[in-house]
Amino acid sequence: MELWEILVPASNHKEKFSYEHHKEWDNFVKKIAMGLTIMKSSKGEWVSPVGKLYKDRMIPVRIQCSRKQFEDIIKFTVKHYDQEAVLGYKVSDDVIMEFKEGDEK
Repeated sequence: MELWEILVPASNHKEKFSYEHHKEWDNFVKKIAMGLTIMKSSKGEWVSPVGKLYKDRMIPVRIQCSRKQFEDIIKFTVKHYDQEAVLGYKVSDDVIMEFKEGDEK
């Protein structure tokens, strides 16, 4: 397993996404990766390949999963939030998940 971070849009130039919309995304990720860590939102700006400036609020979310699972999450995120692009990156490939004794792994 690896630890990844994805920048999930909180809003875009067209709309602010509802709590329910975000919960649908959360549920999709939990089905694939069994969990997620949602960080505080931040502001971002990026320029598209054709020179258009985008200013969006985003929510960094950390997810422990395989690269293939993360690619599926990014593809879903692009569609679910109707985005031009979504940024994701590996935080670490040295991940330790410790369970208390007696719990299933």
